[in-house]
Amino acid sequence: MNIERFVLTRKKMGFSQQELAAGICTQATLSRLENNGQIPTMKILIQLCRRLQLTLDELFPKVGVPESQLNQKMDRAEFNFVTSEYEAAQKIVDTIDEQDVTNDEQHWRFLYLRGYLSTLLDRPITDALFDFNQILMAPEHAPLIYKLLAHTGCGMAYAHHQQIDKADFYFSKVIDQIYQCPIQSTKDVWRVLSIVYNCGDFYGAYKKNYVVSDELLHYAISICSDNHVTYYLAKIQYQLALNAIAQEKDVATVLAYIEDSRAFSRINGNHIMLKQLADLQKQLYPETILNTKTLF
Repeated sequence: MNIERFVLTRKKMGFSQQELAAGICTQATLSRLENNGQIPTMKILIQLCRRLQLTLDELFPKVGVPESQLNQKMDRAEFNFVTSEYEAAQKIVDTIDEQDVTNDEQHWRFLYLRGYLSTLLDRPITDALFDFNQILMAPEHAPLIYKLLAHTGCGMAYAHHQQIDKADFYFSKVIDQIYQCPIQSTKDVWRVLSIVYNCGDFYGAYKKNYVVSDELLHYAISICSDNHVTYYLAKIQYQLALNAIAQEKDVATVLAYIEDSRAFSRINGNHIMLKQLADLQKQLYPETILNTKTLF
């Protein structure tokens, strides 16, 4: 086990041993893992890894170096989605040769990543739809999570091009099935959160259906809570703030969402979101800036 990576990740995320162990195991158990290499039960280790946003395959030696290197690249690109660093994700995807994609799961993942980036970086809509349709029409029957990612991507692509009725068609398909999607790994958590967040964003920003949007966003928060994941909370709280503004809710409610989003942005180093929050607060409530000790 790569214990050094485990310890570095804990420190980077700001957890003390006591904080990481809370509700999972004793601090002594965690100390024996970090200092003496004494690995706890698999149940405990999985819970610790989930709290650190790590998967077991990131900590244990891998067989098949070319495949693991490819997966690591896609891991980094996929995580860049969470922090809105789309250009950085594109640079990683550009280094992947599609000929090196050796199995169906990798291929579906590669297509989903490339399609999302085409949409998020405002490339031609045909590029994104081409990738998503390969997933939806795959004769190997892609798992539900990839079908939902593809439907979400189609909805995002049409929404970005102001074809709202077409976007609504795809997002409606997603909402009908998202609650059935199993979560079996940390990567599944990222993907489900991406789907639910983008659905919430669409129904808030494009459809102005704030009841549906808020329900989806609060469902995303419950997923974060259940799986000890913090990375998406900044974006979720930001969209809730925008929904609250559109619904003309009181200033205190909006500022609470902004401060929650800012807190999670700081924790996870999401500098893009911190800039958006500062701009939003300065534009709408400049008088409150003086009461904010640190915007970045």
